Amino acid sequence: MRSGFRFVFVVFCFTAILVFTVYLRSSNNRIFYKFCMRRAEQGRLKQQLWEKQLRLENLISPAAVSEHLDELENSE
Repeated sequence: MRSGFRFVFVVFCFTAILVFTVYLRSSNNRIFYKFCMRRAEQGRLKQQLWEKQLRLENLISPAAVSEHLDELENSE
């Protein structure tokens, strides 16, 4: 009789360990997916920031400023 209870207990523990392992694996996959999504978004935001920085540098460069001043003088 005791060996029957031991067998049921061992099967129950083994099943619980397997269920817990599956839960950890799916949790790990979700965390990895979120990490990849955040990393891709961060790359996209960096690209946008670089584009805006280049646009700003182009607008405030001495050549662009003098060209804009020449256009203003010619239009008057």
